[in-house]
Amino acid sequence: MDIDLDIVEELVVDRELQPVPLTDDTIGERLDKVIKRMSDKNLDAIVVYCDLEHGGNFEYLTGFVTRFEEGMLVLHKTKEAYLILGNENLNKVSKSRIKAKGIHMPHLSLANQPMDNDNPITNYFKEARLSNNMQVGVVGWKLFTSHYCDNNKLFDLPNFLIQGLKEVVDEKNLSNQTGLFISSDNGARVTNNSNEIAHYEFWAQLSSQSMSKGLQTFDVGISEMEIGDVMQELGQPRSVVTIAATGERFEKANMYPTNKKVTLGDPVSMTVGYKGGLTSRAGYAVSTTKQLPTGVEDYLDVLAKPYFNAIATWLETIKIGMTGHEMYSIIEDILPQKTYGWHLNPGHLFADEEWLSSPIYPTSDIILKSGMMFQTDIIPSMAGYAGTSCESGIVLADSALQRDIKKHYADLYETFMIRRKFIENQLNIKLSEDVLPMTDTVAYYRPFFLNKKQAFKRMK
Repeated sequence: MDIDLDIVEELVVDRELQPVPLTDDTIGERLDKVIKRMSDKNLDAIVVYCDLEHGGNFEYLTGFVTRFEEGMLVLHKTKEAYLILGNENLNKVSKSRIKAKGIHMPHLSLANQPMDNDNPITNYFKEARLSNNMQVGVVGWKLFTSHYCDNNKLFDLPNFLIQGLKEVVDEKNLSNQTGLFISSDNGARVTNNSNEIAHYEFWAQLSSQSMSKGLQTFDVGISEMEIGDVMQELGQPRSVVTIAATGERFEKANMYPTNKKVTLGDPVSMTVGYKGGLTSRAGYAVSTTKQLPTGVEDYLDVLAKPYFNAIATWLETIKIGMTGHEMYSIIEDILPQKTYGWHLNPGHLFADEEWLSSPIYPTSDIILKSGMMFQTDIIPSMAGYAGTSCESGIVLADSALQRDIKKHYADLYETFMIRRKFIENQLNIKLSEDVLPMTDTVAYYRPFFLNKKQAFKRMK
């Protein structure tokens, strides 16, 4: 295996990181994509659910999430739209990126708040012009793929809303249409234009910067909370729980950084994710192999190097036009699941959510497309050893999409090219022309957290 540790200076692209808003044209394109898919499914309307953790499909068109309340977007095939909102989000109707009429439903508010405009649940759906002569799709956030259930009739909205819809629309006219948004085959959200890529790259790179700060702070005697404190950037919303864990994890079911201090030889896990991107690293709190705990002195050869070889191969292999099955088989061949204990998809799509869906699974004939954003998410697990992780994000972009990025976001395009050169020249990983690294630290992995100079690379 041609993987080893070597002196590699971390890439830091000198550029001012600024949020990139979605344009009106992009929102119009999104709406048209959804309406077309509604037409393909013969749907008269869809009901898109939202809460803080499950708001990506709602936000895709409205531009906002309902924070601490719930909400729904009712979208008709005519593009007529209604926002059904609780007490503290009704004032967001005028802020919606698509034109919509507001309907106040206090049932979506927090406990014991005023119930002004209290009506039967059915009334709100009728006010949104739903009726029992319509085919209505329900969009939650679960993409059900059970082999035993009727996935079109599984709904992940609260029961009181589903019951109300069934009374108004009739159960036979309701179907789960979450795939219309996130199906890895043809969901509206699985491919992105240049504006969307620039929009999400801000957060992806922010996660990378946060991780870099955490890794620079990391040292023996430093507490998890001190590390976690520097992994907080610009007040931006997180897509996952921030992890800064040393030693034994989940003691007394705790998932958050504590005052536990790093000791030599600790297993370490660190993750930070924002809307649009996540960065994760795992390894040991050591500087050299000699400092590894007794029994795992072979950690690099047994686990870390084979894992990094899989990440490098993934990056060298992934390209537009291949199938999800092909990508899955390649990883299974070089990092056999039976030996290395990974059990999720070796790579998945992301957007506002850390995990949108994945076209990479054993039977997938889904074609990987230009505009798909992927996390390099392979999670091996071997008894007795700490984890190993070098997760970051990339986007697949054909020549037309790359030209459009270069035209509208020249600085970002140049950043993508600098990142590609770093990965190819410093890490000796030869990328497909389709791959644009979404962060400065894609494939940059130091498994020994106290050694801040040596990283894995392919050896020539």
